[in-house]
Amino acid sequence: MNRTVKAEEAVSVIKSGDRVFVHSIAAAPRRLIEAMTARAPDLRVVEVVSIHTEGAAPYAAPEMARSFRVNSLFVGANVRHAVQEGRADYLPVFLSEVPQLFRGGVLPLDVALVQVSPPDRHGYCSLGVSVDATRAAVQTARTVIAQVNPNMPRTHGDGLIHEDQIDWLVEGADPIPEPAEHPITDEERAIGRHCAELVEDGSTLQIGIGSLANATLAALKDHQRLGVHTEMLSEGVVDLVEKGVITGESKRTHPGKIVATFALGKKKLYDFLDDNPLVAMLDVAYVNDTAVIRRNPKVAAINSAIEVDLTGQVCADSIGDHQFSGVGGQMDFIRGAALSEGGKPIIALPSVTHHGDSRIVSFLKPGAGVVTTRAHVHFVVTEYGIADLWGKNLRQRAAALIGIAHPSHRDALAAEARRRFGSW
Repeated sequence: MNRTVKAEEAVSVIKSGDRVFVHSIAAAPRRLIEAMTARAPDLRVVEVVSIHTEGAAPYAAPEMARSFRVNSLFVGANVRHAVQEGRADYLPVFLSEVPQLFRGGVLPLDVALVQVSPPDRHGYCSLGVSVDATRAAVQTARTVIAQVNPNMPRTHGDGLIHEDQIDWLVEGADPIPEPAEHPITDEERAIGRHCAELVEDGSTLQIGIGSLANATLAALKDHQRLGVHTEMLSEGVVDLVEKGVITGESKRTHPGKIVATFALGKKKLYDFLDDNPLVAMLDVAYVNDTAVIRRNPKVAAINSAIEVDLTGQVCADSIGDHQFSGVGGQMDFIRGAALSEGGKPIIALPSVTHHGDSRIVSFLKPGAGVVTTRAHVHFVVTEYGIADLWGKNLRQRAAALIGIAHPSHRDALAAEARRRFGSW
């Protein structure tokens, strides 16, 4: 039987009431998504499950509400309005535990829509830039449909899948999405320098994406013997490899290797990943396991936040009761770093919003989600410095956090802190 078919034929297996997984982040298969969405008149209440995906999500449009219902495990920009308007759902979960939702039968999958590299001479394709929970989806879905894309990097690690494990293959050479480039601000450069101050030579890095992450990576150019064990990989890591800063020689697990579970960046990153044995793209249940993270020495986990209150509670997934993103892997790595020998769990954020409101706050906004509890937080960084909260009581924490708040907000925060905790 010829299993290479047109996208329209492949997605014809999707039935009303099915649960369909869409490959994560930059690996979302555009042609399969478009073909599935085109079948909307024939479908009702198809549940679309995914982590964040790049590009359009046409199934989340208002006119698709009768046919598709998104159940998002990490809310991205393409489904944010649907979630906020009640046309889609958000499921809060640690990223490390998403594979168990599939493997344990909590969210059994009928169909998995994925994107892979072309098969090698042995018949193995690669899940490429996103292994994460997609490996579990492929292993457990009743039907697997793959867009075969020659532009998808062939990555080493857990993402290899034999073509015989794929029910339908659809050929399609699409570019792998690249995030929009945002100039690094002076405030972000200052935050990056402060984060770099906390990173010792021989540390193992976990860091995200965006201008804050890029600023931090740029500030690490004079460090030595750094390793990488991270959820997300961005092109700033490539620069440090080329400079000889990242060697992985001090790591205890996968020494000499860069470990990640998904990647998002420019073509430079994707070219670096392609058939590169230096990089191991592994299952997120393993990569984000605190027991695995803690084995490496001096884990520096650098994560962002939307706001932090005076006691150290971190909101990173919502703006009040408006869902913005997701729990993701922040807690996995903050805790893993705290348990690592010489580890540094770091929350980094600008002191104010674009509107000038303080992001160090007396109280989190009503409805805001606490992603990282105050008991887990050690370091909070803004452009004004580093607040070390470890071992400090609530009064001392408030004083440390006010010290890195924007100067225009410090008096009001101090007045509130004195009311709650007494003077210092």
